This record gives sequence, C-alpha cells and structure tokens, in this order.
Amino acid sequence: MRILPAGDRAVLVELEDLDEVLGYYAALSAVPPTGVIDIVPAARTVLVTTDGSDLDALTRLLRSVQPTDGVRADGDLLEIPVTYDGEDLPDLAELLGCSIEDVIKRHTSEDWTVAFCGFSPGFGYLTGTGSWDIPRRKSPRTKVPTGAVALAGEFSGVYPRESPGGWQLLGHTDLKIFDQPRTPAALFHPGRRIRFVKTAS
Repeated sequence: MRILPAGDRAVLVELEDLDEVLGYYAALSAVPPTGVIDIVPAARTVLVTTDGSDLDALTRLLRSVQPTDGVRADGDLLEIPVTYDGEDLPDLAELLGCSIEDVIKRHTSEDWTVAFCGFSPGFGYLTGTGSWDIPRRKSPRTKVPTGAVALAGEFSGVYPRESPGGWQLLGHTDLKIFDQPRTPAALFHPGRRIRFVKTAS
C-alpha cells in the first residue's frame, strides 16, 4: 500500500490489485473516518476526500484499514435483461474460439461485481470471477447506443447513454442504468453484484 497526497483535502491510496481495492473500499465505507466526505474506488486506487481534516492523521488511520474478504459475493444483486444482438458477437466468438451461443452462455453465467464507476454518469466497470481479456476495437465507434452491453479487457459494462466507445458490443438492455430524476439515479454502485439474463431476441 502507498498513500499519496491529492491536493490539500484528499489522499490517494494505491493498492496491489482490483480485489484489494474492492475489499479496502468495502471496509472503509462500512465505517468512514470522521471528516471523510467521499470515497472513490478505481482499478488500483481509492481516493479519499475530506472536509479539511488533518491529512496526516487520516493517512495513519488509512494504513491500519484491513480489506474485507469475499466482497464480490456480498453485494446486493441486480439482474439485467439483455438481448444478445451485438454487432461484435461474431468477432468475439472467433476471438475466443467458440460459438456465439457459448459467448452468451459464458457472459450470463459469470458472477459480475461493480468494481468502480467512471467514464460517464452511471457507467460501471464490472469485473467477473472468470479470466476475461477482450481487446478494445481498433477503431472506436463515434456513437454507441444507450443500453449497449459490452466487453473490454477484464470488464463488462452497460452504456448509460449514447456516447463514443471502443468496447466490443454483445447486445443491449432496455433497463435504464442511469435516470436523473430517479432516486438513486444510477443503478450501478461499487460492490453491487450484477447478473446478465438473456431475453428473447
């Protein structure tokens, strides 16, 4: 673990890997230190923002935090209905050396967890328990439609609104991942478990 200053009101905790980030974020969120106003996980870091409290004291406290084990299995479960009609399914099947149906079966049988959020409001980076290593498209699309379900690297994700993107498209969902008037607006939050469910085409 390495802890670095991030301005005069925050510190950045660098951790070994994504599993350690998930466990550290869960432990810290369960009992937030006094003066902490935001905790933001990423792929290998956790940003801790304060209301101006003593950063040296906070740093000492953060070094004593023990990551929680088994975080991927503990979050609340959200099922997402997916129509698997993505443009990149044939290429993914060829890349993985299997049939399109096998790609779908692997995606729906995976235990996904929201590791962190970013890129655009409501976009969650979902990590699985299996070994995914999916290359991004060589040429990103200028428009990926709202609700597109995709893969890139070790992550899966759902585009909450139309935007450019270079992830491989598996299909789409009609579920609103981000809806500003709704409370909460975003369905994805770190630690939440996700299951993709195949619907009729």
